[in-house]
Order: sequence, then C-alpha cells, then structure tokens
Amino acid sequence: MAPPLTNLPVEVCVAELRRALAEAGHAVLVAPPGAGKTTVVPLRLLDEPWVGDGRIVVLEPRRLATRAAARRLAAGLGEEVGGTVGYRTRDERRVSAATRIEVVTEGILTRRLQHDPTLPGTALVVFDELHERNLQTDLGLALALDAKRGLRPDLRILAMSATLDGARVAALLGSSGGGVPAPLVTSEGRQHPVDVRWAPLGPRGRLEAGVAGAVRRALAEVRDGDLLVFLPGAGEIGRATRALADAGIGGGAGTVDVLGLHGSLPAAEQDRALAPSGVGRRRVVLATDIAETSLTVAGVTVVIDAGLARQPAHDARTGMTALRTMPASKASTDQRAGRAGRTAPGYAYRLWSLVEHAARRPFTDPEITRVDLAGLALELAAWGVSDPAELSFLDPPPPRALAEARALLATLGALDGGGRLTAVGRAMVELPLHPRLARMVVAAADTGDGALAAALAALLEERDVLRGRPDDLPVDLVERLALVADPRGSHPAADRRAVDRVRRRTTELARRAGVDNRTPMDVRRAGRVLALAYPERLAQSRGRSGRFVLRSGAGAWVPTGDALSGEAFLVAADLDGATGDARVRRAAGLDADDVLAVAGPEVTEHRTLAWDGDRHDVVARVERRLGRLTLGTVERRPEAGPATTAALLGHVRITRLTALSWTAAATSLRTRVAFLRPHRPEEAWPDVADKALLADLDGWLAPFLAGATGRADLERVDVAVALRALVPHDLARRLDELAPRHVELPTGRTVTLDYAVDPPVLAAPVQELYGVLATPTVAGGRVPVVVHLLSPAGRPVQVTADLAGFWAGTWADVRKELAGRYPKHQWPLDPATATAHRPGRRPDRAPPPG
Repeated sequence: MAPPLTNLPVEVCVAELRRALAEAGHAVLVAPPGAGKTTVVPLRLLDEPWVGDGRIVVLEPRRLATRAAARRLAAGLGEEVGGTVGYRTRDERRVSAATRIEVVTEGILTRRLQHDPTLPGTALVVFDELHERNLQTDLGLALALDAKRGLRPDLRILAMSATLDGARVAALLGSSGGGVPAPLVTSEGRQHPVDVRWAPLGPRGRLEAGVAGAVRRALAEVRDGDLLVFLPGAGEIGRATRALADAGIGGGAGTVDVLGLHGSLPAAEQDRALAPSGVGRRRVVLATDIAETSLTVAGVTVVIDAGLARQPAHDARTGMTALRTMPASKASTDQRAGRAGRTAPGYAYRLWSLVEHAARRPFTDPEITRVDLAGLALELAAWGVSDPAELSFLDPPPPRALAEARALLATLGALDGGGRLTAVGRAMVELPLHPRLARMVVAAADTGDGALAAALAALLEERDVLRGRPDDLPVDLVERLALVADPRGSHPAADRRAVDRVRRRTTELARRAGVDNRTPMDVRRAGRVLALAYPERLAQSRGRSGRFVLRSGAGAWVPTGDALSGEAFLVAADLDGATGDARVRRAAGLDADDVLAVAGPEVTEHRTLAWDGDRHDVVARVERRLGRLTLGTVERRPEAGPATTAALLGHVRITRLTALSWTAAATSLRTRVAFLRPHRPEEAWPDVADKALLADLDGWLAPFLAGATGRADLERVDVAVALRALVPHDLARRLDELAPRHVELPTGRTVTLDYAVDPPVLAAPVQELYGVLATPTVAGGRVPVVVHLLSPAGRPVQVTADLAGFWAGTWADVRKELAGRYPKHQWPLDPATATAHRPGRRPDRAPPPG
C-alpha cells in the first residue's frame, strides 16, 4: 500500500518521473534541498510494474545520511527500519527478507557490481545527492551504466541532484541507451528568504570563539527556531562545544541544548541531534557539511557558517586520500544558508567578510579531479577496463593521476606488467580500504600478522587515538597499537572513544580478511607489516639521532628524544613538510632483516673491487642496497675476471709500477730496450718509460693477470716476459746482439753492462782488461761503452771510451799511483800487450820485457 501524500514539493513530479522510468529506463531528477526527493521518490516508485519483486537500491554519500534516509523512508510507511526499508553501510546492516528499499553507502554498490554486474534482484538504482560528486558515486554510476548497456538493459537508473547541471547528467545516462538523453524532471523547491549577515573572525580570530560569539548574537537577535552551525570536522565541533559551555550556552544550563552531528558519533547521539527540540527549548546543532544537503535538520531558522569544508584530496603526507580543510565554495555556502529558509524566513551568519566571499570558488571540484586514484584504478582493473574512456564518467580521471595510481598498484603487486589484476589485487579489491592498506592486510594474513595489519589499517584510516598537538604526539605507531591491542592499555593522551572505534574497525577488517582477531598481536612486528603498505617509505638512519634517508634518497627526520629517533631503520606512514627533508609524523621501527623480508626481491647487490690498504690486497665488497638504503656489506676474496684485473691494474697505476716484481732480468730488459729506442730509431723498439707503461697497462700487463685473484698473483707476474712481449718478434731475436746484457772479459769472466746510463757502462778491474785494445760497442757498433777501470779496492781509476788511447797515454801516471798503493799487484809498463788476469792471481805467463 502506498504511503499517504505529503505536502513536499517533489510530489507534483512523481507522475512524470514514473513515465520517464517506465518508458526510457532512466531519468534525472533535479530538486533543491528540502523538496523531499530522498524521502518521497523511492516510496512512490515501489509499486511500479517494472519493479515487480525487485528491490530499489538508494545510494547515499555518507553513512550518517544512509541511516537517516532509511529511517525517514521507514517512517513514511509507519514501519521500523529493517522491514520494507533497510540500510547497509560498511559497518552496519539492517535488512531482512522483506526489504524492498535498501539504502546503502556508495561502496556497497560498487562491490555488488564487481561480484555480479547483472545486479540480480535489483530493479532500480537511485543515485542520490549526485551533485556532491564523490569519487565512489562517479565510479558506481559509470559501472552501473556499463552493466545496463551490456548486461541489464532492463535496469532502471535514476540520478537525483540538488544543484548539478541536469542536462549534462541526462546526456551521460543516455549514453547507455542509444545516445538519447535521459528525461530530465525538475522539481521546484520551497524556499523562504534568508537574511545573510556577515560576522568575520578577523585575521587572528579563533574559530571556536567566533562560533560562540555568533551563537550568542543569533540567540539574542532571532527569538524562534533552532540554530545549525556548520564546522569542518569533529575536532572543531568539540572545541566549539567547550567554548559555548564556557560562554554559558548548553552544557546543561538554560533552555538551549548544544548537540554535535558528525559521522564519528554513536548512532544515538546522531539521532538526538536530528530529533526536533522539545517544547520550550532550542537546539544549537554543531554539524559537518553532512547537513548541507544529505540530511534535514528540522526546525532550523538560523544557520551559522564557518565557511570551511573538509574535503577529500590526495595527501602527500600519507600517500592516500585524506580530508583537508579549505574554504567552502560559494555553491556550498549558498546550500548551507538555504537550510535556514526551509519552513519560514531565516537568517544566515557567515564568519567571513563579503570581500572574502567574492574570492571563493563558484563550485566544489569533483573528487575525481583532486584525490588519489589508486582505489579507482584498482576497481577499473577488477572491472576489466584498461581505458577509462570505455566507461561513462561525468569527468574522466586525469591521465597523470591515473598513471601514478597504476604505478603504485604495480609496486604493491596488484597489477602485472600488462596492467591486469593479479591474485593479490583481487584479494585487495574485497577489502574496504585504500589499496596500500589492503595490500598490507592481504600480505600480512599470509604470514600470521593479519590481526596486526588490520589494527594498523584501522589506526591509519580512523582519527588518531591520541589527543594533543600533532607536534607533541609520539611518532611510534606501536604506542597506539598497545592501546588498541590491550583493553587495559593506557596512555596519558588516549582518546578512549577513538580507541573503541579503532577496535571495532579492526574486528570488522579482520573478519573481512578472514583472520583471527582474537590471537595476541606481536606489536614488535609493526614495522615489517607497515612496510607492506609503504615500501617506498623505508628509511635508514644517517648516523645522527633523528635523521634519516628515505629509499628515494630524500631526507626525513624524527624529533630528537622520540622513541624512534635512534632506530636503524623505520617505515613512515605519515610524512609532513618539504619533500627534501620531511618530518615523520607516524612510523614504526624495523631492522635490516625486516627490510629484506619485505623488499627482498627488490634488493640489489652492488659488487665493488678495490685495493685494501690495510690488507695490502684486492678485496671484493658485496653491498646490498634498496634504493639509497644500505643493508649491509660482505667482504670476500674476489673471483678472477675483468673486475679483479682492473683493480690490480689500478693498484699498479697508483704505485707507479713499484707493485710489480722488478727482477734483475726485468730491469735489464727494460733498460736495454729503452737504450736501443733512440739509438736505432729506424726499428720499432717499444717505449718502456714509466709514462708509456702506465698508459698501456691494459695492453701489456693485463693479459698476464687473466687468472689473477689478488696480490700474490700480481707479484708472480714475470715482468721480463711481459715486457719482452712488447718487442716485435724480429727485434726480440736481435736484442741480445744489439744490447748484450753481459760482456765477456779476456779472463773468461762475464760482466754486466749497465744500461741505466747512456752510453752504457762496463765496470771491471783494470787487470782483467790487460791486452784489450778495442773498446766494446753496442747498438750494432754505433755506441761504444764507457769503461770504468777499477782498482783492487773497486774504485774507478779511469773512465774511458778509448782503451787503446788510455794504455798509450795516461796509463803511465795511473800505474805509478797504483803501484804505490798496491805494491803486491803487477802493474805492467805496457798493459796493451800484458796478459789479463783476475786481481790477486798471477798471470799464466810473464809479461813481455820492456
């Protein structure tokens, strides 16, 4: 049986709406707040023939609005929620087999479409408050239109909006039905004039003080009706409540009740804020923008607007979408002011100036253009869509933001190299969490840390369980986990209501992930688990208290004295400040083993070979790295190969060749070749000077180090052989001929020539050169050697390159000196004809007379 007619303006549009849905299969209803679209339309469509035994699913953008809408619809039928009208949110379910109208939050529809795109049993999907342009609304509408186009042509879709461009939405809906725009139905509102009054806070004004002053003023100036105060969030509502109590308003005093209204409150407190005032009493309802269009607060004649909105936006601090406080758009403030004129002329007090108002944005940007798109990218992959242009979006996702989101999903293991959903990704889709946190819970469930991951996800998703100035709160998430894990846990800054909320959320997440939430969680493993969500935010101590370097190389810091300031490694879930040196707000510590456990496949080994001055040898160092993090170094004996050879050559270069074993043979060979190079320029004698040898180590020395692994191999290199290899083969055969290493004396003894000087030097006792008239020559007779004739004591008595001339000339004077000093030796008058003999031995025959 249809409920009785109401006096709400939307009633006059119902017949047109019925025809549109019956004939076209979709429609757009534009009706201002207060027209009754949420309360009336689903009830009036319930008995349509095309609904049959199916359900009407109504999407609301918030949990509080979902519960409130279900209660108003049920009240219209004279029933309790859970009968004909039920609702379902992320954490609550009030439906039964008798339910025909189901009010749900947006994510519920997305999950149903992903599980079964045909939406069995659903006849109509109503997208309420479409003008709010939430990301989940846009996604749910795009998926529903795709399902209607390909699988469920009989599925009806109704988009309801207060202020959106109806023609644009109608064209979008028409894309699923042959391109003809959907019928557009417009309902007139019932709006009384609203007197707007400006009450700016001023540059130094505190918000809560401004609210208290405006409430006091409005209560005095407007004698009838309740007051609805718009504030950006629960924190501001709490502070404003205390400021009003300090001003003697509410708190049990007088006839004014001060009530809060936001999504974090228990259901009973939310219901109390929405209930009409008692006789002789007035309400001051402190609400978030939930009361802007999604909820109706009856009896309001005064709106006090702080002019602020907490809107979802990509938060670089957490890497996820977070709520950010910003000035509300003109359209939003007009919607808020209109709440005062629903039933009678009203008043709106704005806590900013008319000049400031002129600078505000006309409309609020759609969420899809300003939030993190990781969740959207995951849903698109689960739907099997690689190009969002395949779906009907009011505003397409920005390509750059979508590409960044897909890159993150690939890092988290949700997408494969082709951008397709992995098994891990499919498990992530099932959890009502940001993909980072979903990845953490899914992966931790496999290692027995599922309950810990669920608690961490709840902590990061919900309001902080610790009260106080952010700069004064501890960084370590373990302190917060201890409150959640232990019912008897305590902390001087604990927010018990927030703790209880996180515990409930933890239980729900654990249930969804299929993990046992009753087993004790090991909070010491928090860092390892948290790193599953933030693998790119692993950080290593720089060696100074509180200073860290992130995996990317950027800096981060923890206040000195914080429990985490001395950790070797940590993972940051919340970074605040400059990207080059960000403050860590919330994090957990871990060790190198934890880092390897989480990011092992991404750890790279960097092998370096270098000469170790302490060991006097080549050492191989294997350094494990994760981006700019160093996870440890192992030293070992190097393996033979190009790198080891290069390290040995480097040592030879640094020591200027002194690291080689320069035997007498090697030195002789080098000096003889060096001698021949200028004296026989027509031949290709190699340059063996230090500069040339150092410049060509790879050419002449490296081949002899092919199997080398260290200093011992370097020292075993036969340098003479290596240098001889530089000499062309034909010249090598003549080397000893052109630059003999030794000269044989008449006594039969060989004496080494000294090629370190040019000309070379032959040093021998004078007695062993008796009878030698021709001075020895080298370089093919081109260069006579310089003869150093030595006394019995080994001192030079004459240096000459002309032995015959010496014997015939100055020998007589030298002989007298030698005879005086060494009388026991024979000093012939004519050594040119004397017999050579070794000093101390008599000659075989006497010298000839004369």
